[in-house]
Amino acid sequence: MAQGQKPTINDVARLSGVSKKTVSRVINKSPLLNQATREMVEAVIAQLEYVPNPQARALALRRNFLIGLIHDNPNAQMVLGVQEGILDTIRNTEFALVVRPVDRHSPTMLEDIRRFIEQQRLYGVMLLPPISENDALAQLCRDLGCTVVRMGSARLDDDAHLVASNDQQAVSDAVAWLAELGHTRIGFVTGPEGFRSARERELGFTAGLSRAGLKPDPKLSVRGDYRFESGIAAGKKLLAGKKPPTAIFSSNDEMAAGVLHAARAQGLSVPEDVSIIGFDDTAIAAHIWPPLTTVRWPIRAMARTAALKLTRPETAASEPSFFLSDLVRRASVIECKP
Repeated sequence: MAQGQKPTINDVARLSGVSKKTVSRVINKSPLLNQATREMVEAVIAQLEYVPNPQARALALRRNFLIGLIHDNPNAQMVLGVQEGILDTIRNTEFALVVRPVDRHSPTMLEDIRRFIEQQRLYGVMLLPPISENDALAQLCRDLGCTVVRMGSARLDDDAHLVASNDQQAVSDAVAWLAELGHTRIGFVTGPEGFRSARERELGFTAGLSRAGLKPDPKLSVRGDYRFESGIAAGKKLLAGKKPPTAIFSSNDEMAAGVLHAARAQGLSVPEDVSIIGFDDTAIAAHIWPPLTTVRWPIRAMARTAALKLTRPETAASEPSFFLSDLVRRASVIECKP
C-alpha cells in the first residue's frame, strides 16, 4: 500500500490472510464466522485504520443504513423520546434515522408504507403504538426483508422483535396508592379507542380500584385522545359535577396537564382540592406547576434497546424485551382528608 493511500478492503483481506468476502462478513457483523477469525480481522482493520465505504456496503446489502421510525401517535413528547433513544444507540455509527408519520385510518396505509420502505431501502423499522399492534403491517415489513421491532404496552411479538412495558400493573399500583391516601372518588381520563396502551391502562385502573375495594363509576370516567386539549375538556367535565373526584388519573401527561389547567380555570387548587396523576413522565410532567406525579414509562430506554435489536441483533440478544414502569411522586398528589 503506497504511503498516504487509504487502505482498502483488499488490503485488509491480504494482511488477514482471508478472502474479501470474509472481511465483508466481519464488517457486516455476520453470525457465520467463528470468534477467532472475527477478532483477527477486526485487529487488522484497527491497525490499518480502515473505514468501510457506507455506499459500497449499502450496495452489497441492497439496503441503506437507515432506521425507519413509523408512527401514528398524537403524543409528540412520546415520539420525541423514542427518537432520542434511537439516536443514543446509532450515534457514531453509519446508521441514520428517518421518521415517517402515517394515518392508521387510511385505506392505503399499508401500500404507502410498502412504497416508503422500498424507496428508502430501509435496514430496519421500529413501529410505535398503535400501528405496532397491526400484525399485517409487521408481516409486510418481514415480507420486504426489513427487520422490524414493535413497541407496545403488552406482548405483541417474540423477544427479538419487541420492546414492551407493564402499563396495566403500573396503573393498578398508582390507583391503589391513591386509595391508600384516602381517595375514594377517583376520576379517570382514558386514552383513545383503538390504542392497546389505552386499553391496558384502563384495565389497570379498574384493577387498582378493585384492590382497594372500590367500584368503577361511569360518571367519573371521560374519554380522551392523548392530547392536551382533550385533557382540558375531560377535566372540565369531571370537575363540574355535584360530587367531583378528589383525585384524577390521566392516561398520559399531556392530558394530565390539561386537567390541571381545567382545575385552575375553575378556581381549584392542585393538589389541595384535587390530586392529579399522569402517565409517561415526559418533560411536561416536571415543567408544569405543581410538578406532576406520574407513572414513568421508560420510553428512551425502550427505544435504545429497539434500535440495538435492529442494528446489532447479536449484541441485543442479552437485552431485555420487557421494561418496568414506576411511579414518580411529585407535588400534585396529597392525602385526602375527610
